[in-house]
Amino acid sequence: MDSLLKHMVDMTGHRDHAMLDMSVISAVQELADAAQTRILTITTVSGQQYLRARASVVKGGTARLEDTYDGALGEAVAALPELKRCLAEHQNSVEAILPNGMRVLWLPIWFGDKATTCLEIRDDKAFSHDSVYVIGGIVGVYRNFQNLLDYSERDSLTGLLNRKTFDDQLARMLQNAHEHDPRLPGEPERRQHHAEERQWLAVVDVDHFKAVNDKFGHLYGDEVLILIANLLQSSFRAQDRVFRFGGEEFVVLLRSTTLDNAWKIIERFRANVETHVFPQVGRVTVSVGFVSISAYDSPVVTLGHADQALYYAKSNGRNRACHYDDLIAHGLLQTVASNDTAEFF
Repeated sequence: MDSLLKHMVDMTGHRDHAMLDMSVISAVQELADAAQTRILTITTVSGQQYLRARASVVKGGTARLEDTYDGALGEAVAALPELKRCLAEHQNSVEAILPNGMRVLWLPIWFGDKATTCLEIRDDKAFSHDSVYVIGGIVGVYRNFQNLLDYSERDSLTGLLNRKTFDDQLARMLQNAHEHDPRLPGEPERRQHHAEERQWLAVVDVDHFKAVNDKFGHLYGDEVLILIANLLQSSFRAQDRVFRFGGEEFVVLLRSTTLDNAWKIIERFRANVETHVFPQVGRVTVSVGFVSISAYDSPVVTLGHADQALYYAKSNGRNRACHYDDLIAHGLLQTVASNDTAEFF
């Protein structure tokens, strides 16, 4: 009981979704003594649901965020008939036996009639009624607290993180960048090898979005934004953070990856939008500008550089992604003067 109370206090002490995820799976893992516990994101693309792990813990290990990149949408819910039925019928939990004999318990996290998160517990033995009952209580606390975080952090239309949470998230990434680039103030910027992992900021803008609203109306325009938000969530990795910045503009913070991988992830998203069929509207494209995050640039400068790359993309054909440093290196952009609070173009 003392351990359970400690976990409850730990869960409700976080103001960050990632830390809340790791806290809840740690609590459930200790209680169930299971082989593995995971938090899964449920995404919907072209009417099909997919599962992607965003945090996991195995017996004897510590909770961690999932940061693998394999270019896939995830595991199709259609391949898991018990879970598919559970979601279709709005059930609170369902148990199944996998082909390898492992037992799995899924507990969708419902917000009204929608579930975008699911707790998964795997073990080689059956789950007792008492364990399922207590785990259900933990899920209830997790759901309520996640709902509180979502209310203050999420955009009401798309469900993405909203702009007011951006500063805090970027500050954390800047701190991370500082820890990985411990130069003294005044030293010249250290040029990173192309294979080094860095943090990245990408700005996404829907091409010709005003024409969509003018031709089809704002209801279809809103549907386009919702579908692009879904494609953002399914195209980027579980540990990346996606924001609706306002109107048709989105911002993505990519955590710890190489330049080559950043290109692949961003290009995957751009191509996913290009090939998606938007109801009534048809074809929609996006332009993207991105830049690596340095602890020695202010947030305004970093965002300004990504905006410059985006502006170049939109001025040179649209439906493309542009990397700020690459444009600078090829003489296609020039650095601009900055006073660390505003940039002058």
